[in-house]
Amino acid sequence: MKVLIVEDELKVVDYLRSGLTEQGWVVDVAMDGEEGTHLAIEYDYDVIVLDVMLPRRDGFAVLKALRLQKSTPVIMLTARDHINDRVRGLREGADDYLTKPFSFLELVERLHALARRTRAQESTLISVGDLYVDLIGRRATRDGVRLDLTAKEFQLLSVLARRHGDILSKTAITELVWEVDFESHTNVVETAIKRLRAKLDGPFRTKLLHTVRGMGYVLEVREARDLREIREDARQS
Repeated sequence: MKVLIVEDELKVVDYLRSGLTEQGWVVDVAMDGEEGTHLAIEYDYDVIVLDVMLPRRDGFAVLKALRLQKSTPVIMLTARDHINDRVRGLREGADDYLTKPFSFLELVERLHALARRTRAQESTLISVGDLYVDLIGRRATRDGVRLDLTAKEFQLLSVLARRHGDILSKTAITELVWEVDFESHTNVVETAIKRLRAKLDGPFRTKLLHTVRGMGYVLEVREARDLREIREDARQS
């Protein structure tokens, strides 16, 4: 599972990163509120550990910005133990609250509980127009026709489907699909998108996988498109 730690105390960061890595978690770290907001919104995490007292943007502001776009579970980890701070955090959308000093084992159990709750609530069948993606059965159909996808193509489609309507950058896609940084080899993403598009959109009149120049890719139904968009999709096919 993947966790984002937004914390500016280096000792706490090292402690959590070391302990959670040993527990099998993939750990990303942001040392200030601005970076934390960017990572939380741009990438997908099973849960986020968020401090309140942060440089550049405090934890409440990070949480508020995140909740405008995503529902990633958040546990606030902070030295603030006043009831008003707890109430404010929960009102802003926090899922749990733990004060410093804390028990590492308790934090781990709370992280697992939040991740389990999210997986239980997540729909296993995603629909985008006439596309249906069955995450459990690992199959996808369009207009009732099953798409013949490789394992990697299905994984790519699943990532796009979970975030349908959101523009995903090439960097985000490589981390979510390949779990490594292919930033210097963006043709890997372009090739994978081209192959998926041929199977997903090629036989169908309505196109779902779109290129947003300079930003990335998005899976969505577009009711009306101008000539420039049509030419762009044709060029990418």
